[in-house]
Amino acid sequence: MDSKTSITFCSGVSTVTGANFLLETSSKSRILIDCGMIQGEKFSEEMNREPFLYEPASIQALIVTHAHLDHVGRIPKLVKEGFKGAIYSTPETRDLAELVMEDAAGILAMDAERDGVDPLYTLTDVQAVYPFWKTIPYHQSTEITPDVSIYLKDAGHILGSSMTEFTIPSGKILFTGDLGNSPAPLLRDTEEVGEVDYLVMESTYGDKNHDSKELRVSEFERIIKETLASGGTLVIPTFSIDRTQVLLYELNNMVEQKRIPSVPIFVDSPMAIKATDIYSKSSDLFNDAVKKQIAGGDDIFKFPRLEFTMSQNESRDIDRAKGAKIILAGSGMSVGGRVTSHEQKFLPDPKSTILLVGYQTNGSLGRRLADGDKIVSIHGNNVQVKAHIETLYGFSAHKDSDHLVEFVSTATKKLKQVFVVMGEPKSSMFLTQRINDELDVKAAMPDRGVGYEVK
Repeated sequence: MDSKTSITFCSGVSTVTGANFLLETSSKSRILIDCGMIQGEKFSEEMNREPFLYEPASIQALIVTHAHLDHVGRIPKLVKEGFKGAIYSTPETRDLAELVMEDAAGILAMDAERDGVDPLYTLTDVQAVYPFWKTIPYHQSTEITPDVSIYLKDAGHILGSSMTEFTIPSGKILFTGDLGNSPAPLLRDTEEVGEVDYLVMESTYGDKNHDSKELRVSEFERIIKETLASGGTLVIPTFSIDRTQVLLYELNNMVEQKRIPSVPIFVDSPMAIKATDIYSKSSDLFNDAVKKQIAGGDDIFKFPRLEFTMSQNESRDIDRAKGAKIILAGSGMSVGGRVTSHEQKFLPDPKSTILLVGYQTNGSLGRRLADGDKIVSIHGNNVQVKAHIETLYGFSAHKDSDHLVEFVSTATKKLKQVFVVMGEPKSSMFLTQRINDELDVKAAMPDRGVGYEVK
């Protein structure tokens, strides 16, 4: 591989959010992989306002691995500041990214008004992104510059998520994006690494392993039954894309098999409702078992007493409704969205339960609840935590430590080095050491803003 080819990790190292990597070739191609929001205690951290480490107008193409905010959240800022290249992704990622960016623009506007500053970007800036976007399917080689072609492989993380294999004149580099927790309830398994020279991979759970599929479902059922038996409310902060759909699928099975009591179940997130519609129309990307279930006549996202609440008035009515119930609402880390109002209402209730089913980043309300804080601040008010706090990370859409190592082992002996990114330092370093020791493959955790030559 040409010694002048380099990768700069602009953000997305020593943290699980803010994916943004720059690939530069000897023939002067400059290509970005993802342009995500850096997340923390606030919806949009101040770091997102900092200038990019490159001139946006100099970038010829942006590859989007999937539609989560921490991978697409700064694309409108990139275009606003001069990017005029092409944006590539699967069709499903394009559709879901539209929901995510437009939702983000609304939240950014409210945050900016509260803080007395200009928003990071507006809905007009989001709409300016779409003319640049091109969609390509999995398993099709596509030339994006004269010396670079890409080939998308299924990452199994969320609908439309892809790993991007770059081919340049003298070698191949694979950027994983986020890797799915295969076998997943809905989606197909993550594909293998194959024959590449370099691998850039995520490490969200690089130092942890998840519960088995059987245990996570039985624990989910136990938590539901115990909460409802006490007459309490089960509040689940959940990501709108994939996590909501997976939980609906599991709830559908429990309801239809009469394994849990019949109570109202609310999906209180306009974005999750729209994303569920996109999932429903893309069942060809589901795994064979789910396809068979659908072919047998089961509408996996529709069952008795399920309600989708689009409006704010409907959302407020949920908290006023008496009796046991289940609420799924965003955001998944409780850094905004409707779930914070439900948490403010039910955290002081010892009969109720807050169930955390995804990664909680440092500084987020979800992380403080997971860490056992007894008083938290919501909407400027101190709220006592008397509800049960449960964590169930087996529903994570990310591979755990053992499966990340197993994934690397699917590479051929051609693999020269692994760059470990998108994880907290402890997680990334642990995975780096495992790859070095167990697979005898050179692995490193790169530094932010540093260009690494790939030879």
